[in-house]
Amino acid sequence: KDSVFCHISTDEVFGTLGAVGKFDENSPYAPNSPYSASKASSDMLVRSYFHTYGLRTFITNCSNNYGPRQHYEKFIPTIIRHALHNQPIPIYGDGSNVRDWLFVKDHCVAIDKVFHSQHYGESFVIGGGIEQSNLSLAHKILTLLDELAPKKQSYTKLISFVEDRLGHDYRYAINPAKIQAKLGFQATSDFDANLRETIQYYLKVLQVC
Repeated sequence: KDSVFCHISTDEVFGTLGAVGKFDENSPYAPNSPYSASKASSDMLVRSYFHTYGLRTFITNCSNNYGPRQHYEKFIPTIIRHALHNQPIPIYGDGSNVRDWLFVKDHCVAIDKVFHSQHYGESFVIGGGIEQSNLSLAHKILTLLDELAPKKQSYTKLISFVEDRLGHDYRYAINPAKIQAKLGFQATSDFDANLRETIQYYLKVLQVC
């Protein structure tokens, strides 16, 4: 009875958005891939333990995270690693898919606020408010790499469009009104500065500079 369980989930459970609109805590679940379906089902399990057993739970659904120490398979580290190894940089489809980017330290602050609140049984969506298409973000990263670790030709020449991923959602975006109103959280990090910090981290661990 003294336990508190905070389940950190994803905005992918809500499916996809068109060109307008944002997800909030009342958005219907509509997962479009086995991965997002597995996350949606775990949300439902957490919800059931609150209602059945009174376990003090929270569910957070965050947008795409970025920052130092992220796993190499993720979008931003993949771009950096492929660029530095002079390998083609795979961009799904035409690169128009849009994501809302949340700096990892902002995410940690939000989780801490949720965990130490008493809004048990509730969910909170968490976003960074930075919407970028995959192609636009790739160009930002590669332009910074041109500055920080220049080579004879621009890294942007390595961009390679590949067949779109199965079940690839078009757009995610977050309306953070609830977490702002109830917990006073708002993402405050500087996207350009944090993206530079992230790139510098991978340059260091990959021993490029």
